[in-house]
This record gives sequence, C-alpha cells and structure tokens, in this order.
Amino acid sequence: MDPLVFITGASSGIGQALAWRYHQAGWRLALAARRTGEISQWAQARGIPVEGWRVYGADVAQAESIVAAGRACIEAQGVPDVVVANAGISVGVDTAVRADLDVIARTYATNNVGLAATFHPFIDAMVRRGSGTLVGISSVAGIRGLPGHAAYCSSKAAVTSYCESLRGELRPHGVRVVTIAPGYVDTPLTQRNRYGMPFLMKAEDFADAAFRTIAAGRSYRVIPWQMGVVAKLLRVLPDPLFDRVMAGRPRKHREAE
Repeated sequence: MDPLVFITGASSGIGQALAWRYHQAGWRLALAARRTGEISQWAQARGIPVEGWRVYGADVAQAESIVAAGRACIEAQGVPDVVVANAGISVGVDTAVRADLDVIARTYATNNVGLAATFHPFIDAMVRRGSGTLVGISSVAGIRGLPGHAAYCSSKAAVTSYCESLRGELRPHGVRVVTIAPGYVDTPLTQRNRYGMPFLMKAEDFADAAFRTIAAGRSYRVIPWQMGVVAKLLRVLPDPLFDRVMAGRPRKHREAE
C-alpha cells in the first residue's frame, strides 16, 4: 500500500502545496482543515483519484477537534507514515490593546497547543510500529522577536523548542521529529504583509524543498537557506544593535486593521 501523509492546514498555502507534492510522489493524502469543501474542490480540480485522498474537518485551535480528526484518520486510512503539523495563524498584536490579548491566546492555541494535539493521536501507534515522522512547521520568525510580531514570534520559538524536546523523547522508539522553519513563502498568510520580504519563495518551491528535507530525516532546516543565514546573523547581533536595526520597522497588520 502507498505511504500515507496527514497534513493540517491543507486548504491553502503551504499545506496545499505539500499535499500536491506528496501526491506527485505517490503518497495517499489525509488532509485536515476547517474548510473541507475547498480541499475537496481542489483535489477534484487536480484530478486526484478519489481513493488517493480523504478530508477531515477540524479546527486546530480546538484540541479535541484535531485529536478526533487524527483518530478518524487512523480508523479510515491507517497510521500515517508522516504527519505534518502545518496549520498556523500570524496576526500582529499590540499588548496595550485589550482585544489583542485574545488574539495572543488564539495564536498560542493554534500554533502551539494545536501542533501538540495534531501529533497526539499518532504517537503511541507510531511507537508501537517503531517508525514514523512528525513534522512541525516553525518559522524563522521564531529565531528573534520582531516588533509587532510578539504572538507569532514567541509561538514559533515555542514550536522549535517543543519539537526539539519531542525529538529526544521519541528517537529511542524509531520515531523521527523534523522541524522546518520557513522564511517568506508566498501564501495568503504573507500577502498582506506591509514590509519587504527577502528571498520570497513560491509555495510549490518551498513544498519541494520541505519534501526532500523530511525524506532525508533532517532534524531542523530553514528554507530557503539564505534566510537561515540572515536569521543566524540576527541571532548573534548584540541587543542594542538589534534594537536599532528594528527601530521603525513596519509592523504586521492587526486584526482590526
């Protein structure tokens, strides 16, 4: 039987591009998102045979919802070979605004608790089988905090640390954990950004690089590599210099804007 990949946030952007890349490689697809109709329309428009994909409605911000989707996948299609926790949100915040505290909470619920809940239903089964790969989609934004990005940057820093911890836990059982940190990828998530995005990638190009990274079993990779260099340089900048570099940088749009 062809291998199976489970992908969250599969209705658009990186998730959809990854789904297509895996299909091209001959994998069966288990696709999870809130907008199930959009996934079905996309799969049909692409001519993917009906036996090659299945859609699971889930809201990653609700832990029980995505856990239930994972369990339904196991029952209907079996234990996946690869699980990609891709779903995430990115919204600017201002901590001085009371409503933005709720945005911060929702960001963590989606990007952090949602990622752990995505992995949860598959871990025991993968450990029993002695194989499997869990992939967390982080971001270069998690390497250093950017003005106006407090929720997103901190949530993605947590994704990287969480996956690192999980990797140590599961390695003895034959289950790999891969962390991928995208730079700027042309998706609906980034198209509203009001600042320059160096080394902007097409979603399809990112998906191809991510597919090869996952297949190679890499523990951590920034895509594209040029953004990895930039991020490392920012990481080693002394705080006073970093603060001057970031001063006046346009902030990410807030929900109310």
